[in-house]
Amino acid sequence: MSKKEKTPVEMKKEPGKSQKLISIPGRTADEKKRKRKGSYKLYKIEGEKVTRLRPICERCGPGYFMAKHEDRFTCGHCGFTRYRQIQE
Repeated sequence: MSKKEKTPVEMKKEPGKSQKLISIPGRTADEKKRKRKGSYKLYKIEGEKVTRLRPICERCGPGYFMAKHEDRFTCGHCGFTRYRQIQE
């Protein structure tokens, strides 16, 4: 059998290679659903205009987006936290 014909269960552990984690047994690697990359979550494109969906870090500057949590925004680089105002 060639590598492309193996099922994920058979690919699980091969000598000399790292172990692969398989989420759904019985599926081949080609059948996995492809997800969009992370840049689609960070930017919104309207025509020729590009807007950022998340704020940038005040300490680190442009290029460092803040993570979006339930009640706050947090920078993963420096740890800066900005709390959101709860609207009632």
